[in-house]
Amino acid sequence: MTALGFLYPGHRAEDDYPRIEQLLGSDIRVDLIHSEPGEDPHRVAALRELGSAGRFAEGTEALRLTGAETVVWACTGGGFVHGWEGAMEQVRTLARLAGMPASSTSFAFVNAAREMGVRRVAVGAAYPEDVTALFADFLRAGGLEVTGLRSSPAATPAEVAGWGEEDVLTLARAADTPDAQAVLLPDTALHTAAHLGLLEKALSKPVLTASQVTVWEGLRLADRRVNAPTLGSLFTREPLVQV
Repeated sequence: MTALGFLYPGHRAEDDYPRIEQLLGSDIRVDLIHSEPGEDPHRVAALRELGSAGRFAEGTEALRLTGAETVVWACTGGGFVHGWEGAMEQVRTLARLAGMPASSTSFAFVNAAREMGVRRVAVGAAYPEDVTALFADFLRAGGLEVTGLRSSPAATPAEVAGWGEEDVLTLARAADTPDAQAVLLPDTALHTAAHLGLLEKALSKPVLTASQVTVWEGLRLADRRVNAPTLGSLFTREPLVQV
């Protein structure tokens, strides 16, 4: 049994994680611990506070009690708003507090793209434009080329959590560009686990989403690779470690 820990603010798209656990179809356990979500709007200042060491301390003891072997900060915006170096320090702080290997969803997007050999990406984000621009800066710092950005500035996290399949597909299509090798949907309030097959079929290219890459990152930290085609192209890569 491999136990993966995730520190997730609030209760927006939390049901994606048990769904992914079921779809993995292996001896993988997903443990989700909630931290205080703070303010609802996608504001840079609020997102920076969301990923502070004080907020991490609230959940790390509970994570240790679950027996988790790795932990991922499952909040994209609460990572990349600190910039590349700030997000690295954030992960180091989380690893120290939790006493286990750590990462974040922001780094998961970069690592997943590298795993797939993807360099050019388009971004569809349910964020205000200034927040989406910071995510693009983060991706560029990780060596990726951003071919297009699409924002949904009027959407709050609560509204985004209620989006269905057509809403998610509309965002992905609006973000896509002909030269993009993959489309990234970074909002952790967005339900995507049930829609990955449809998204990739409709766009004819890989689609990387927050809950999907977050769980994949937890597996990467644990040196596990699981073949699960229903979770998209990312989960059909040759395993680095036989399981």
